[in-house]
Amino acid sequence: MLEKLKEIILNYVEVEPEAVTPEARFMEDLGFTSFDFMSMLGEIEDTFDVMIDQQETADIRTVQEAVDYLEKLTA
Repeated sequence: MLEKLKEIILNYVEVEPEAVTPEARFMEDLGFTSFDFMSMLGEIEDTFDVMIDQQETADIRTVQEAVDYLEKLTA
C-alpha cells in the first residue's frame, strides 16, 4: 500500500522518492497545495476503487495516516 501511494504522490509533487516517508507531512514536508491533495485523492479513489469521505481526509496529515485510512477502506 505504501509503495503504491508513494508512486501516486510522486505524480503530484517534485520531491525525491526518498522524501516520501511514512512520517512525511503532505503540506509541510512534501509541498502539496490543497488542490494537489484533492486531485491526488481522486486518483487514489480510482486506483484503489474506494470512496473517500472528504470530512475524514481533513485529519490526514502524514503519508502513514493516509496509508492507515486506505487500509481501513480496503479491509
